[in-house]
Amino acid sequence: MQSLQEKASEWSGVATSDAFAIDETNLFESLGGNQPFIDLSTNFYTRVYDDEEEWFRSIFANSKKEDAIQNQYEFFIQRMGGPPLFSQRRGHPALIARHRPFPVTREAAERWLHHMQLALDTTSTIDPDSKIKMMNFFKHTAYFLVAGNEMTRQAQAVVCKHAASKPPS
Repeated sequence: MQSLQEKASEWSGVATSDAFAIDETNLFESLGGNQPFIDLSTNFYTRVYDDEEEWFRSIFANSKKEDAIQNQYEFFIQRMGGPPLFSQRRGHPALIARHRPFPVTREAAERWLHHMQLALDTTSTIDPDSKIKMMNFFKHTAYFLVAGNEMTRQAQAVVCKHAASKPPS
C-alpha cells in the first residue's frame, strides 16, 4: 500500500525531494518577512472568490474571504520558516483534518493549483526561484490532501467487525 506522500508524488508529478526543497532555505527570511505571503494569499483568494466556476466558489462559500486569506498566509509563514502564527491562533495545522469538510477532489486540487500558479506569477514580492519551490510544495500538498481525503472516505465506508453489533444469541 502506498503512503500518502508516495501518492502525492505520483499524482502531482513532484518528487518528495522537490516538494520539500522549501525546507533547504528559510523562505520567510529570504523573502523579507510577512508581506510576500500576505500578497500571495490576497492575490490567490481574490481569484478564488471571483472564480467563474460556481462549484469551486461554493467550496469557500462558508468562509469569509478575509479569514481565508489570514489562515493561508499564517500557515505559509509558519511552514516556510517564520513564526508559528497559525498554530498560535488555530492550533496544529492538521491539514487533512482541517480540509475534511470540503470536497478535496482531483478536480478541486487542479482548480486550486490553477489559481495558485496565477497568484504566484503575479506576486512581484516573490523571486522566481522561490516561486518554483513554493509551487512544487503546493502541488505535492494539494495531492497529499486529495490522497488523504480518499483514504478517509474509504475508511468510513469500511465496516469494522469490532464495532459491529453482536448477533442475537
